Amino acid sequence: MDLRRLGKSDLMVAPLILGGNVFGWTADEATSFAILDAFVDAGFNAVDTADVYSRWAPAGGGASETVIGAWFKASGKRDKVVLMTKLGSEMGEGMKGLSAKYMVEAVEASLKRLQTDVIDLYQSHRDDPETGQDETAEAYERLVKAGKVRAIGASNFEPERLKSALDLSAAKGWARYQSEQPLYNLYDRTGFEAGMQQLCIENEVGVIPYYGLASGFLTGKYRSEADLAKSPRGRGVKRYLDERGLRILAVLDEVSAVHDASPAQVALAWVMAQPGLTGPIASATSVAQLAELMGSARLKLTEQDLARLDWASSTELA
Repeated sequence: MDLRRLGKSDLMVAPLILGGNVFGWTADEATSFAILDAFVDAGFNAVDTADVYSRWAPAGGGASETVIGAWFKASGKRDKVVLMTKLGSEMGEGMKGLSAKYMVEAVEASLKRLQTDVIDLYQSHRDDPETGQDETAEAYERLVKAGKVRAIGASNFEPERLKSALDLSAAKGWARYQSEQPLYNLYDRTGFEAGMQQLCIENEVGVIPYYGLASGFLTGKYRSEADLAKSPRGRGVKRYLDERGLRILAVLDEVSAVHDASPAQVALAWVMAQPGLTGPIASATSVAQLAELMGSARLKLTEQDLARLDWASSTELA
């Protein structure tokens, strides 16, 4: 497996990261265990979750971490996983943000649910403008020194806020953000490419984007409004059903046919091929679906393929 270094950290990850947002939600415990086993047994190693997953589901926030923790205990495979989780989104009354007090409580709760003594990558799920960055950075430094966290990352930050956090950590000699987790895929490009991408390249910050398949749209499963009822996530796909989105699907069909691949594999391989990208996050609700996604890591797109996909996803044509 072609491992990539995450930022300047010691963490080496495969170019596809398994999203844990479905565990305890659209994938029950048995299915989640099977997916995790298949993923690790195939040579992949990074799993991303968050303390808030899945607050919107009956199981509530913390369900995903609980499932992963139970799998660690049952499988004995904790040492085969680069464990990534996040804090800083609302979990309950008064439990949000990146204040030092909350961070201490949040990490202990996550460690307990995950049944482990260390989190490999602990990420700020969202920026918290109401808390000073020095307070957050110092709290992270203490967590790293205490051995509870190996490296830290950011998610959904604006470029200027990530840069100021990096500058602060450098000035203090504290743990720095080694990764950024933005929204990024063939359709959702402009936000990340407008400034964050170059910032991450220049500062050696790894990039592990979420929604690599645009909530499933880039699998080709949804091609009309009639298709939206095919899954619980279908309602989030409607915004992609425009002229540009359908053009992207058409080119994905063309490129996938040439490589005997699926549109999902091509879409993820495109993300993997972008400058500065460590690897996309994608989730699966079955082992069969996971097997398809893992095929993206073996797919090598040509310069012509990449150019065609860039053309199709251009906002200037829409």
